[in-house]
Amino acid sequence: MYLMRIGAPGAEKPVVRVDDSHYVDVADLTPDFDEKFFGSGGSALLAGPVADRVARGQVHPFAGERVGAPIARPHQILCIGLNYSDHAAETGQAVPAEPILFTKSPNTLIGPNDEVRIPRGSTKPDWEVELGIVIGRRTSYLDSVEEAKEAIAGYCVVNDVSERAFQMERGGQWSKGKSAETFNPAGPWLVTGDEIPDVTNLGMWLDVNGVRRQTGSTKTMIFNPYFIVHHLSQFMVLEPGDLINTGTPPGVGMGHNPPIWLQPGDVIELGIDRLGAQRQHVLGPR
Repeated sequence: MYLMRIGAPGAEKPVVRVDDSHYVDVADLTPDFDEKFFGSGGSALLAGPVADRVARGQVHPFAGERVGAPIARPHQILCIGLNYSDHAAETGQAVPAEPILFTKSPNTLIGPNDEVRIPRGSTKPDWEVELGIVIGRRTSYLDSVEEAKEAIAGYCVVNDVSERAFQMERGGQWSKGKSAETFNPAGPWLVTGDEIPDVTNLGMWLDVNGVRRQTGSTKTMIFNPYFIVHHLSQFMVLEPGDLINTGTPPGVGMGHNPPIWLQPGDVIELGIDRLGAQRQHVLGPR
């Protein structure tokens, strides 16, 4: 199933994508794709009604509506750093022995085609195409990696926009370089796991102004999604609807020689196999 939220910011309605042209409106079945929805097993409960509506022809054409993030604002956005062996190599850093964890402010979440704004004082804004994991139930102290699979509601494309000077040169934890407004475009869809034969073998790409900057695959992940969820559950409670950004393949701006940084007017396009694509215009500071 492909879960979407369409409409103006703050007034999105939940729908299920049928194909590129049509969707099923499920706003009468759930007010949103949020903690309550995921925690009650919402994706599974929607399957029957959605199939019935498709069979009855109760589908609607997309009509240019804005696409919002596929989930409502989560309790937390957790991020895994240096999780691709080829990206660790391009940064000159050692492959981590266990997942590197940092957080991102939940209010960075925006739609996949919304504008990205460079923050005040920024000198090194950067891009990162990533696989996002959405948690499907309240989770802690999972007993096994296999059990973690059952705790995942689905997957989506995310752009972990970063400000490297804030991240690397301003002291403290990485969150200062990750949490500016608009720094987490997500979507266009949340894709449930049954739609993805192998989440550890998905192609990934990102272009800036039509030039390919990132090409990679989830097969070069150091820690796969199931390991990540199991690992994090040993340290914290994961809530339904929480988002985990799982790291990026090589080709980020700071990895080029010389580095390439985002500028106002740039256009970022990115995508992951089976999960859709995004497109963002970059704006200057307010």
